Amino acid sequence: MKYIAIDLGLKRIGLAYSAHKEIVTPLPAIIRKNRNQASLEVKKAIKEWEVDAVVIGIPLGGSSEDEMRRRIEHFMNLVDFEGEIFYQDEAGSSLEAEQMMKGKIKYIRDGRVDSLSAMIILQRFLQLNTK
Repeated sequence: MKYIAIDLGLKRIGLAYSAHKEIVTPLPAIIRKNRNQASLEVKKAIKEWEVDAVVIGIPLGGSSEDEMRRRIEHFMNLVDFEGEIFYQDEAGSSLEAEQMMKGKIKYIRDGRVDSLSAMIILQRFLQLNTK
């Protein structure tokens, strides 16, 4: 299975890819101008990488879970993806991604942290769901 993970944000959308459960690669993030532009770029990435399933980070169990799930479902309807969609708890993934980059490069809001966060989300999903 080929997967793309999405860390969906209001300003940036982090992406990561895996075709083998041992290797997850962050992809260039999408700088979000509006939801139509963002959904078209996500759709393009899904097609380019010939993805079978999408894994989306969501804050599971929190007070915002229902609202986030509704927003994510709306966004994925715009993407018009016909494969499987999985939800993975994203708790702490952004903080973990920032820690990975600390001291290596100057922190710039260009989406690198968002794509590292998507990578972490996909790694978690693959560890829990593949054998």
